[in-house]
Amino acid sequence: MRYLPLTDRDRETMLKAIGVGSVEDLFRDVPEAARLKKPLDLPLHKGEMEVERILGRMAARNVPAGSVPSFLGAGAYRHHIPATVDHLIQRGEFLTSYTPYQPEVTQGTLQYLFEFQTQVALITGMEVANASMYDGATACAEAVTMANRVTRRHHAILSGGLHPHYRQVTETLGRFIGFELEFCEPTPGEEEYLTDRIDERTSCVVVQYPDFFGHVTDYSKLAEACHAKGALLVVVVTEIVALGALTPPGEMGADIVVAEGQSLGNALNFGGPHVGLFATREKLVRQMPGRLCGETVDAEGARGYVLTLSTREQHIRREKATSNICTNSGLCALAFTIHLSLLGEVGYGRLARINHARAVKLAEKLSAIAGVEVVNRTFFNEFTLRLKKPAQWVVETLAERPILAGVPVSRFYAGHDSLADLLLVAATETTTDDDMDALCSALEEVLQC
Repeated sequence: MRYLPLTDRDRETMLKAIGVGSVEDLFRDVPEAARLKKPLDLPLHKGEMEVERILGRMAARNVPAGSVPSFLGAGAYRHHIPATVDHLIQRGEFLTSYTPYQPEVTQGTLQYLFEFQTQVALITGMEVANASMYDGATACAEAVTMANRVTRRHHAILSGGLHPHYRQVTETLGRFIGFELEFCEPTPGEEEYLTDRIDERTSCVVVQYPDFFGHVTDYSKLAEACHAKGALLVVVVTEIVALGALTPPGEMGADIVVAEGQSLGNALNFGGPHVGLFATREKLVRQMPGRLCGETVDAEGARGYVLTLSTREQHIRREKATSNICTNSGLCALAFTIHLSLLGEVGYGRLARINHARAVKLAEKLSAIAGVEVVNRTFFNEFTLRLKKPAQWVVETLAERPILAGVPVSRFYAGHDSLADLLLVAATETTTDDDMDALCSALEEVLQC
């Protein structure tokens, strides 16, 4: 059955068996502020057919990004995903055991993970990559902990251009593991000076490329400054399509590159699941978190794939592991690999150029509107606007049109009044000229109100 209700006696029996006085005791580790004070405003008793109808009406209130002009970005991007991707990820060759501990029965899984690692290493300009992490934000936090192990220091500097969600995830991990974070203030439209902050305590400097506000920066000199002080440079990429056009972070001297791979093969899906990319230098491979697949030969000389450099502590004595993320986003990694394989090197570069061209055209159109200023000097497919009215109000007003005009920066920085007029706008290959015209026309109208 789809739903099996419990009686009060059932609950009492289970609570007694585990030695707990009440259901509330099971949630004692959840902060009081995060708990609901009363049940959700939903009917308590309905039949299955009625429940489906109620939830269907609730779902219909959503505005899917693909149904209206959409300029949303800020770490999750809408791209065209070929139908071939969804077809191929269902093939039997890949329907092997999710956890590939027995290589003899999981060659399909291991082979595509090996190809995935190769692709990630190539596009990031690094020497080795793992078989994926949960998402870009957790990969960022893992990069800091890895840098701490490598340098034997516990003080990381986080750029003001780093995505706020990545910063918060890293902060949460640091609070429980025990390392210090130095947060830089966001400076949209201004140059960020990080080299002056680096000293003998610094384990790493974490920057984003392009940064949260869309700026594209050459981090070569910052890498040199980090290395001069014995620190590592961690580069975060939230829009992986950008690396089809931009200089790979590895060529700028990055020691660790982490990224969100959602843009390739993986739709927005109401915010997940995503796939975290993690790449580093070969000399640091034994400190790299997550799984690593290797190519070998069997007793008969045939090519095969196995998990390698995987310590038992990774799976059993977790307190001694390099990471407590002992799995990977397998299906999302497969979709990423298939999509990138379909594009090929030439197609990947062409897709990136189309994205940039679309964004340039949109920026030119928007900058011609009175009360709109493009903050960026450089950008890939996302940039920041300064509006003469609060960005949150503008977004909510245009959503009624309906146009998804972008993401207000104030959504991520509560209390920063100086950022209230900033709007993040993204354009991809899915953005049409009609979409641009609709946004420009509506934005010009609401700014005159």
